[in-house]
Amino acid sequence: MAAKESLKQKAYHAIKEKIITCEYAPDAMLNEEALREELHVSRTPIRDALSRLEQEGLISILPKKGVVVSGLSIHDINLIFEVRLLYEPYALLHYGSNMKDEVIYKYFDAFSTPVQNFSKDEYFSLDDTFHVNIVETIQNPYLLKTYDWIHNQNLRFRVMTGQLVDYRLEKTTEEHLKIVTACLKHDWELAAKEMEAHLLASKNATFDLVLRNKNTENQKEK
Repeated sequence: MAAKESLKQKAYHAIKEKIITCEYAPDAMLNEEALREELHVSRTPIRDALSRLEQEGLISILPKKGVVVSGLSIHDINLIFEVRLLYEPYALLHYGSNMKDEVIYKYFDAFSTPVQNFSKDEYFSLDDTFHVNIVETIQNPYLLKTYDWIHNQNLRFRVMTGQLVDYRLEKTTEEHLKIVTACLKHDWELAAKEMEAHLLASKNATFDLVLRNKNTENQKEK
């Protein structure tokens, strides 16, 4: 039983990782038989994994067609930011006091460090854990479950637009420092406002980047 469960977990985590890192690109079709051969597992673990991933919104299982990786359109990006704007300022305003001072100081030191000291992957990881740590202060499992779904989509999107870190690195760090400084003062209302401003700036920069990429693609096609 344990071995069977571990194979299900192996298949689930392997496929999920490839979707989030965009090795399996948005809108790509996945072949069940090919997944079996790639992961060296039987049909049952693959089907179990695909069922879980469909529930998380990462794939769609289409009758008589197959499995397709969920797309990420401009509309999807807008929805992701809508949820983040609802959750992250709310987390700081209502649950920020659950954050330990040593955690806040850790991020203050990190975001005070020159951005040139980080690789792109290191900065991605730092940025991601910062936002996740804030949301995890929420003591409501229903809210956390919904945010986890959005978080997976956000990770995928950020891989697709890796240029965003280069494009907004300095500004993002400044915005993070403003949030952290408000947290150190335990001024949760200010921290929530700074988070909202940061997310709105990120959203605007993201749309600018996506539109520039689309224009570049259109010009290449011509």
